[in-house]
Amino acid sequence: QLQASGGGLVQAGGSLRLSCAASGLTFRTAAVAWFRQAPGKEREFVAGMHRSGGTTYSTSVKGRFTVSRDSAKNAGYLHMNSLRPEDTAAYYCAAGPSVILSNLATQSAYVYWGQGTQVTVSS
Repeated sequence: QLQASGGGLVQAGGSLRLSCAASGLTFRTAAVAWFRQAPGKEREFVAGMHRSGGTTYSTSVKGRFTVSRDSAKNAGYLHMNSLRPEDTAAYYCAAGPSVILSNLATQSAYVYWGQGTQVTVSS
């Protein structure tokens, strides 16, 4: 129901935009979030947007990444700027119609998950 895309190889300092297309779910009435998992590490929260438009970011990406959605296209996005080698990971989009603002960073709050898209940042 969620299809993530847009990953790739980029040099440090570069930018990428990840996309998350939804079917059977309306992003306008759901929270959408991005998580990532690096090799040997646990999956961690990156950024999230509540259905109200409120956003939350992890400390490591705040100021560099922006989460957004396009209701007309029923898609979510993660705009990543000033990428660093430590941003290298598989990125996953997630969505949930019942996620509250204070739980945007909680993985178990999300019902729908896309497959990962790999982001590799070279130094």
